[in-house]
Amino acid sequence: MPLYKTITPSENTKVLIWKIEESFDNLSEGIELTENCKERLSHMKSEIHQRGFLSVRHLLKAAGYVTSDLYYDRAGKPHLKDGNAISITHSFTFSGIIISSDTHIGIDIEKRRDKISVIAHKFINYEYNFLTDADVRRLTVVWCIKESLYKVFATEGMSFKQHTKVIPFNMDDKKAFGWIFYEAKVEKYKVEFLEFDEFTCAYAMKLT
Repeated sequence: MPLYKTITPSENTKVLIWKIEESFDNLSEGIELTENCKERLSHMKSEIHQRGFLSVRHLLKAAGYVTSDLYYDRAGKPHLKDGNAISITHSFTFSGIIISSDTHIGIDIEKRRDKISVIAHKFINYEYNFLTDADVRRLTVVWCIKESLYKVFATEGMSFKQHTKVIPFNMDDKKAFGWIFYEAKVEKYKVEFLEFDEFTCAYAMKLT
């Protein structure tokens, strides 16, 4: 499967999504892996994780990068050597990246599953003002938003429930606002989201 979807939220920000339908061998073709990537891949026990890892490298290629352009800091946050910001996600049969040259960004893809209602109380607080545990679609969007905020901030000890807040939103608008409140820091983010094939994707962009 070639690139599934390309979204351009702004002139300097791009989202790329891949639908993972190829075999491991097919995904191994057309990309060059660094020695570090080969080592990481060899330690992955699940083939779906391996295929997700490889599909992200194809997304990098589609965005004009090679695998060696990507590196991770000590907190595990990805970076690009040219200074552009990047965030990465993969879930089951989809993977995605967001790249921006002018703002901090985060992305998450999740499969919609009823079991999210069981764990809602672990990541929802303020948001109970406008949703319930039974609202699986909206809960999944909120989870994706909070995960994308977490990926932007990438700070140990940060809690979805305590340190992030999603402002009430209309599902049809496909847009929302999220806040991070962590110690003395307060940051506001514009978030866009979409749904496809029983999956939800949200990506956050910091507002100045």
